This record gives sequence, C-alpha cells and structure tokens, in this order.
Amino acid sequence: MKITHQVEHRPYPIPTKLWVMTQTWNRLLFAHWPIPVSAIREHIPKELEVDTYNGVTYIGVVPFDMSDIRARFFPQIPYTNKFPELNVRAYVTRDGKPGVYFFSLDASNLLAVSVARGMFSLPYFHAQMSSIQRRDTIEYQSQRIHSNAPAGEFVAAYRPTSEVYYAEPGTLDHWLTERYCLYTMHGGHLYRGDIHHVPWPLRQAGAEFEKNTMLDRLNLPIDDPLSPPILHYVDSIMALIWPLVKVTG
Repeated sequence: MKITHQVEHRPYPIPTKLWVMTQTWNRLLFAHWPIPVSAIREHIPKELEVDTYNGVTYIGVVPFDMSDIRARFFPQIPYTNKFPELNVRAYVTRDGKPGVYFFSLDASNLLAVSVARGMFSLPYFHAQMSSIQRRDTIEYQSQRIHSNAPAGEFVAAYRPTSEVYYAEPGTLDHWLTERYCLYTMHGGHLYRGDIHHVPWPLRQAGAEFEKNTMLDRLNLPIDDPLSPPILHYVDSIMALIWPLVKVTG
C-alpha cells in the first residue's frame, strides 16, 4: 500500500502490527461547533484528556459515504461494502496521541453496525439514510431506527466551495482533522484504534441544515446547531484500520 510510505505528516509512527481493514470515505463534511471544556468533560471517560485549541474544544458532526470496505486478505463482501455513515465526535488525547472519541456512529447497513459494535466496541446505531449528489451538492438524510437507542435525526445539503488545500500544522483546520486514532471504552478499560491515511485534501464548504438533533442528548451550550460556524469538505480519502489495543489495564 503506497499510503504506508507517506507518513511524514503523522504526529507519531504507524503501528508495527499489520492493519486489518481498508475503507474509503467519500463526500465527507466536517461540521464543528466550539464548546467550553467544562461542558463536555462529564461526557468523556476520565482516562482521557479533553483536547483543546487555544483553550477551547470542539464537537463535530460528520456525514459521509463509506465504500471499498474489506478486511485484509479478503475480497469485498457484497451489500456490506458501501453505505452512508454519520458520526458525532469529540477530540481527546492520551499519552501524547491526539485522537477522536465517538458519541455515536450511525450507519444504514445493519450487518456493518453489528460487526462494528462487536469488534470495535463503538456506539454504532442502525439508521435509515440516504446520500444523493445533485451537481455539486450532497443531499443527506439520516433517521435513527436502532432499537432502544436515543433519537437522532440529521437532514442537510452541503457542497464544496473552494479548491483542495492542505492544513498547515498549528492551524485550527489541522487540529480538527489530522488525527490518527480513536479511543473507546470496553469492560472498564480504555482501548485505542489506530488509523492511517494521507493528509486530508480539504476544501472549504457551504451547507444548509434542515434538522440536526444528533447533539440533543448531550445538552451542550450550542446556540444554533443548524448554523455550524466551521465547515470542511473532502471528496474522497482511503484509510487503513488497525485492531484495538488496550491502553489501560
């Protein structure tokens, strides 16, 4: 994989163990709201430090389309290798490795939801979803239908508004996007899942949000979740996924 040789942009080396899965993320929107650390601290495991940029942290809602999903040494499985996904994320760090902590990940493929919940201990939920491109605009809808799960609905139209650029280290754009692991809790232990991809080919974006209840259960001090102040768009990027490793005993 050629992308394993492009590592200069990473804050720490890629794992020495073999990656286990590839995914491609398409037509992706980063939507971010600034929030005070005190507002989100109670929602983050004590084993993790809330990461900040100039004393403020951010919460993100990220809709996109997954494709080309396959396990290493195996072909793609029909009907499970392409579907919309929507995640809600916070930014954390542990042992000098900044990463992502997911509050929810919604997907339209029930089998993928079941596998991800079992193998990666992530809060995946089944949802009815659609992602349609009309010219340069993505019309995205998601309605959570997972049994006994908190409600979550998202309806938006978004589009790129600039040419591709790459975020400079030290900027907010870089801080929000260039992260190469996730953290999750399972059985009282903290786990890290490493990922790798080339630097994000970012584009500025515009969006209209019709519905967004994805953040409601967190009761965060966000003035208007239908008007996010920071938007980025990515056409496509391929990622390598490593298995979880235990961080705390």
